[in-house]
Amino acid sequence: MKRLALLLAALLTAALLPASGHPVIPAPASFTEQPGEYRLTSGATFSLTGAAREGELAQYIASLPFALKEAPRGGALTLRIDPRRVAAEEGYTLEVTPRRINVEARSEAGAFYALQTLLQLAGKQTDGSWRIPCCRVEDAPRFPYRGIMLDVSRNFQSKEFVLKQLDAMAHFKFNRLHFHLTDGAGWRLEIKRYPRLTEFAAWRPYRTWLDWWSADRHYCEASDPQAHGGFYTQEDIREIVEHARRLHITVIPEIEMPGHSEEVLAAYPELSCAGKPYVNSEFCPGNEQTFEFLEGVLTEVMELFPSKYIHIGGDEAGKDAWKSCPKCQARMKAEGIADVDGLQSYLVHRIERFLNDHGRRLLGWDEILDGGLAPNATVMSWRGAEGGLKAIRAGHDAIMTPGEYCYLDYAQDAPFTQPLSIGGYTPLRKVYSFEMSFPELTPEEQARLLGVQANLWTEYIPTPEHVEYMLYPRVLAIAEAGWSLPERRDYDDFRRRALGAVEWLREEGYNPFDLEHEYGERPESLEPKEHLARGKRVEYRTPWHEKYAAAGETTLTDGMIGGWTYGDRRWQGFLNSDVDVTVDLEEPTEVHYVGLTFMQSKGPYVWVPSEVEIYASQDGEHFERLTTVRNDISTECPDLLFKTFAYTGRTSARYLRCVARSNGTPGGWLFLDEIVVL
Repeated sequence: MKRLALLLAALLTAALLPASGHPVIPAPASFTEQPGEYRLTSGATFSLTGAAREGELAQYIASLPFALKEAPRGGALTLRIDPRRVAAEEGYTLEVTPRRINVEARSEAGAFYALQTLLQLAGKQTDGSWRIPCCRVEDAPRFPYRGIMLDVSRNFQSKEFVLKQLDAMAHFKFNRLHFHLTDGAGWRLEIKRYPRLTEFAAWRPYRTWLDWWSADRHYCEASDPQAHGGFYTQEDIREIVEHARRLHITVIPEIEMPGHSEEVLAAYPELSCAGKPYVNSEFCPGNEQTFEFLEGVLTEVMELFPSKYIHIGGDEAGKDAWKSCPKCQARMKAEGIADVDGLQSYLVHRIERFLNDHGRRLLGWDEILDGGLAPNATVMSWRGAEGGLKAIRAGHDAIMTPGEYCYLDYAQDAPFTQPLSIGGYTPLRKVYSFEMSFPELTPEEQARLLGVQANLWTEYIPTPEHVEYMLYPRVLAIAEAGWSLPERRDYDDFRRRALGAVEWLREEGYNPFDLEHEYGERPESLEPKEHLARGKRVEYRTPWHEKYAAAGETTLTDGMIGGWTYGDRRWQGFLNSDVDVTVDLEEPTEVHYVGLTFMQSKGPYVWVPSEVEIYASQDGEHFERLTTVRNDISTECPDLLFKTFAYTGRTSARYLRCVARSNGTPGGWLFLDEIVVL
């Protein structure tokens, strides 16, 4: 409680009400400014009625920097918890008058959130009093689930760091921490029944995930002088869970299965199809020992985490080993399972029954839909929103976390201004643009849409400072998506409030992105490009990849120049192939320039072509080569780069054929945004 009080003191000092508009994040359902202000002085009293937990809320109020003292009735601050007065479970009303502050809430959570609003409104004055503008706030969250996922497997973060983030989460009214505790890069949770998980699988002879990934991807003993990593003891977890509970946050553990389990299989290779380490990434679902292990782990997990949900991952499982594994094939035959997707579904169903028998619910990424969804499972939809919508239509609950908007490991500003990241470009504006509205759902289906979550994967994010830099302020946009009504959402107003939030985050010792000096989008992409080929038909001799179709057959001549990321629906992607296209200018045209710009980003295997050939023709059958431009950029260059391959000269042509040669790297991509003709 002491560390929370210190944090709140800093928040109050920094959160001065601007000249116009309130500073509150997320935006309340209703905020009515009223004339005047209330001056709260040190030593004033508060009264609380209707609280259930043995004085816990009163203790919290007393710990605030206002230095209030509890009184039987009345006082400067009065709080009443009464289900009859406020309809929404986490809802509240807050009224500040020149004489007092009144709070009414349905639950202690609602009263807690009212206090967070009050804290954001208050500003400390030089005489030691607190200035709070008069207003009336009527507020409640739009969705019951408002979460952040923190990946501590790829790069371990300390208990103290997690506690610090919980404090900030509570202030912005998040109520779920999804704790990604296990993955191929390291196991982070003490399981007493299986000590090798923390003696061996939690450690690697490489400081960062990137070092480990680029080397042999092996693990080491905790005693190894080169060991890097770590784990949370069960006592650490109890402390984290209890601190979160006091802040009205539920911690949801994730134990990955069947994939992303290399670290487990290195420590207990008998659970893999191969029976030896460093071969498989997936548990063997044909092996009964696998289920003995998973149930043993989950038993201890459930003892530590009271959360209704237990997340089992379920994503990106490679299933090839199952096709030839005698145990898996025997299981499929015995259970009448037709394919390996069905085998994964068998594992998920079986684990769900185990969790349900212990009063818990299964939560998983949208891949758990493959082969048939377990009866009571909840889907967390990351591959767009469609997985979540599919689950909802089938009668299941869903949480939206589409990677395009909710993955915060992508660069948040022009990549050349940012630390190394996995790639992509997801600025604050884009995160804020995600709207949790799906009009195609019926009212009954809408009720199964539980909420939204931000995800921070940490492959390229090794330090606590870097984690905070990637989280803040983008995660505040997710807070608003989960809490605020659509009609209350406005990006320009939100950015104003976010700038204030950045200031107190920085003053309190967090490391947020410098939003005030944001560079912004790639300049070329801000305005449509007028040129001779704009709107002209393109014939494709090589097909684009369905995942990166952009605008389809109009992409390369629509005048829209690509931004910093290939995922912005302006770049058209080609996988393991050349690009061979012909533009029809419709009539013979004098041409002085033909330019094709490609992107290179080493991490996701996006390369510029080895060479580009440009041809001209009057009849579409007989082509004359105008130029061949060869690449001069190394594939080892780690920076995001753009290279234009161009013809300059003078020719007459109706048809222009452009051929970009792949560099031949397996799994390599070519991304092209526009063929500019002048």
